[in-house]
Amino acid sequence: MKITKTIILLLLFSIAMGYMEGAVVVYLREIFYPAGFDFPLQPITPRIALTEILREAATMIMLITIAWLTGRTATERFGFFILCFAIWDITYYAVLWFLLGWPESLLTWDILFLIPVTWVGPVLGPVLNSLSMILLALLISRFTSRDATTRINRPEWLLLVLGSLIVIISYTEDYVSFMRGRFSILEIFFPSGTEPLMQYAAGYIPQSFSWWIFWIGQAFILGAVVMFYFRNQGQPYEGSEPS
Repeated sequence: MKITKTIILLLLFSIAMGYMEGAVVVYLREIFYPAGFDFPLQPITPRIALTEILREAATMIMLITIAWLTGRTATERFGFFILCFAIWDITYYAVLWFLLGWPESLLTWDILFLIPVTWVGPVLGPVLNSLSMILLALLISRFTSRDATTRINRPEWLLLVLGSLIVIISYTEDYVSFMRGRFSILEIFFPSGTEPLMQYAAGYIPQSFSWWIFWIGQAFILGAVVMFYFRNQGQPYEGSEPS
């Protein structure tokens, strides 16, 4: 019962955060995209760019903090973190759709993240990622409520981390390819000055999304979820011995 109440509170917190995030973007689009958001990007000042990056970092700190305060173990805290992240992200898009009528569809392109470089992709991508996180988070909550010593084992962590990195590559590949027309990889990830980089980035228009890379990453993540489920259900998965 306590776990259920905790999850309900986390859902409320995440929905509120999603609304706040959406409200900030409504203000930003009113200022920078009064005619509607689209690529190429409207140039912004280095100060606004830094503010956005720090805002994203602050959001992650808030999500990590609430998960740390409510979870009993490292595994449960991780589950609460990805649950909050996923609900926050889905709520964010729901708020923008309600207030702005955007995105027009799940295939609409969006700027997803700015750390360490710009992530872009169709809205469907992060929505699918969020659904995967919710699934894993609920499984973690189910098994840790039954046995607080439940852990994600090394093979499962390996698949989760590798899958996540591959998904990130799918989000950054098109942008990085564009930026390499003028800058080296080192300059893109560790710029000595942000203004030239931002001026060139203002001409970026997404060309294609590498769905095949995305689905490989998703397959690794879902593989970890399936392994975690069957191992904790007491059923062996292929290639392993029963726990």
